[in-house]
Amino acid sequence: MKKKICLIYTGGTIGMVPSKDGYETKANYFEEILRGIPELFDESMPDWDFLEFSPLLDSSNIAVSEWNQIGRAIADRYEAYDGFVILHGTDTMAYTASALSFMLENLRKPVVLTGAQIPLCRVRSDARENLIASMMIAAEDVVQEVCLFFGGKLLRGNRSVKVSADGLQAFDSPNYPPLATAGIDIEYNRSLLLSPGGSFSPFHLTEFTETNIGVIKVFPGISFSLFEPIMTENMNGIVLETFGAGNMPTYDNMLLPVIRKAFESGTIVTVCSQCQQGTVHLGAYAVSSPLVDAGAVSGYDMTTEAAVAKLYYLFTLGVPVGRIKALMEQSLRGELSPMD
Repeated sequence: MKKKICLIYTGGTIGMVPSKDGYETKANYFEEILRGIPELFDESMPDWDFLEFSPLLDSSNIAVSEWNQIGRAIADRYEAYDGFVILHGTDTMAYTASALSFMLENLRKPVVLTGAQIPLCRVRSDARENLIASMMIAAEDVVQEVCLFFGGKLLRGNRSVKVSADGLQAFDSPNYPPLATAGIDIEYNRSLLLSPGGSFSPFHLTEFTETNIGVIKVFPGISFSLFEPIMTENMNGIVLETFGAGNMPTYDNMLLPVIRKAFESGTIVTVCSQCQQGTVHLGAYAVSSPLVDAGAVSGYDMTTEAAVAKLYYLFTLGVPVGRIKALMEQSLRGELSPMD
């Protein structure tokens, strides 16, 4: 019996059409184009249904409510399909992939996000290969997690980052190898895949609640005193993008009191690195020791996208602050590699 998958079209470049103002989405257009592609009805392809969001979304505008909308679209159809392909704009695809990895609890089916740098309507487009490979992956009983397929590579969703604005190899997973590569065949690195193990807990969706999360990127000359006013009980989580392995400037002597104030207000400060490769190692250098003393937690090799999504998830669960601190340093969905 042929597998059946659901294509969920949220918007993005893959389905855009030219207009006098540049490329734009067009309602009730993309499905007709897809049904005119013979390869999508080849015997080797799964059966598929198509769901189009209304209105179609520019990925720059996708946030918590849209993540929940995508999650509901999957949850409502979870039992009816063998896998899901989410067609999404590239700008925030890694954020959505990270969010879904936490929202979709006890997932035992492939959820693959993909899109394109060049619209499908163009002659030289990357859309066709990204779409066909994603559909085939979604129909195979191999992956049981949220992934992102682009440019011939299948990446763990919460390990992915967008690395190019105009290249066809637009995404990478700097701190984790590809889960699969698409050449003549799709070759899986099966030892890298997540497995639900012996747990038989039923699938369910955890919709995120709106939570005040911020991202602060450290730069030479930063004045931490400027951020003190936002470190209140109204700020739930902050992702701090530091230099190297977690290093911070100490010249204004404001770092320690600002971070301590944040912690005392119940704010979780998670330290990630501005470097794409490598891991945060708080305390390895003296300039990162104040972060440890003030109660910050290490994001290790988590991407900023994953750290933001994970904070949303844990605050949604209502986990006590002390427990959130501990869980931010543990791998829940394969999003980080704790140091031994």
